[in-house]
Amino acid sequence: MTVKGKRVLVTGGAGFIGSHLVERLLANGNHVTVIDNFNEFYDVGIKRENVAPFLVYPNFKLIEGDIRSPVDLERTFEGSPFDIVVHLAAMAGVRPSIQEPATYMDVNVLGTQRLLDKILPSAKHTLLVFGSSSSVYGEREVERFSEDDSTGRPLSPYAASKMAGEMICHSFRVATGLNVVCLRFFTVYGPRQRPDLAIHKFCKLIDDGRPIDVYGDGNTLRDYTYVLDIVTGIERAMQLSQPGFEVINLGRSEPVRLLDMIAELEKHLGKKARLVYKPMQTGDVTNTFAAVDKAKQILDFEPNTSFEDGIREFVKWYRSRGTFAPMQVLDSNLQGLDSNRYPNLYLIADRLA
Repeated sequence: MTVKGKRVLVTGGAGFIGSHLVERLLANGNHVTVIDNFNEFYDVGIKRENVAPFLVYPNFKLIEGDIRSPVDLERTFEGSPFDIVVHLAAMAGVRPSIQEPATYMDVNVLGTQRLLDKILPSAKHTLLVFGSSSSVYGEREVERFSEDDSTGRPLSPYAASKMAGEMICHSFRVATGLNVVCLRFFTVYGPRQRPDLAIHKFCKLIDDGRPIDVYGDGNTLRDYTYVLDIVTGIERAMQLSQPGFEVINLGRSEPVRLLDMIAELEKHLGKKARLVYKPMQTGDVTNTFAAVDKAKQILDFEPNTSFEDGIREFVKWYRSRGTFAPMQVLDSNLQGLDSNRYPNLYLIADRLA
C-alpha cells in the first residue's frame, strides 16, 4: 500500500522523519512540496544534506520558509490545493523547551494555526496528518499508553505545545470539516536522527571515548521505533478516506531499557561506554509504551524492524557520514539542467559549495 500521484505538502520535510517520508513519496511518483526554515536548533548542514538528493526531481519543490510567516505560506500554497498536508515542522525536544517555552509555543501552536488557516479554502478536499508525540501522555501509572488515556498533565512545554496542536486540529475539524489524523510518535530513531537525541548522542560519545551522562538508574524505558516503520505508518494514514478526526499511536510496543540501548550501541560500535550516573531531569518520564491496537486496526500498522536491526542500520549510517559529500550528489545531476526550471537545485548547490 503506497501513496501515488498525490500533491503533497510536507512541513519540516528537510528534517529527520520528514526527509525519509519525502524520499518515499518522490520514489512513488507523488508531487511533493517541502517548507522548512532550516533553523539552527542543530547543524543546518545536516538538513541540507537530507534534501540534496531530492533536488533533481522535477516533481519536488522546496520552499525555504517559516510556517509562522504568512508570506512564506502564501508562496507555499500557490497553485492547486494539496491533496494531503503532513505537518511535521516543529520545535522539538523536551529539555530545550523548558529553557525556551515561548519559542515552542510560538512555532508549535501559532505555526500550526497559521498553517490551518491556509488550508481553510481547501478544507473539504485536503487531508491533514499532524505529527504529534508520545510526550503528551506525561507520567503514567498504567503500563501501556492508549489514545483514550488522559493527556491533561503534560510535563514540559514541548508536550503542552503538541497537545495544544492536537486540540487546534480538532477544533478546526469541527468548524470546517477538515479530515485530520494525529499521529503520536514514540521515540523515533534511525539514519538521519537529530544529533541531540539519545541514540545519536550516545553513539558519538561512545565512539569518541567520552563519558555518557545517565539520568536515573538506567532502567527507564523507551518505546524506540525505527524511522522507516514510522514512515510506513504515516503513509498508511495518508491513504485514509474521510477519517474525520483520529488520534493514533505509532510505536513498536516493545520498550527497551536505557542500559540495554547503550549495550546495543556498544555491540555494533565495538567499543565500551563510560557511564556517569546523575539524578533524573525535569520533564523526563520514566517509561513510554505504545498501545498500537488502534494503529493495527485502522492502518494495518505492524512495525517489522527489530531494535537490534535498527541500531545496526543507524550505526552503519553514522559511520558512513564521514564520507558523505552532498555536492557529489548534485554535481552528477547538474549538467544540462535548466537553472530556470530547477532554481532550488542551484540555490542549494551554492550553499553546499
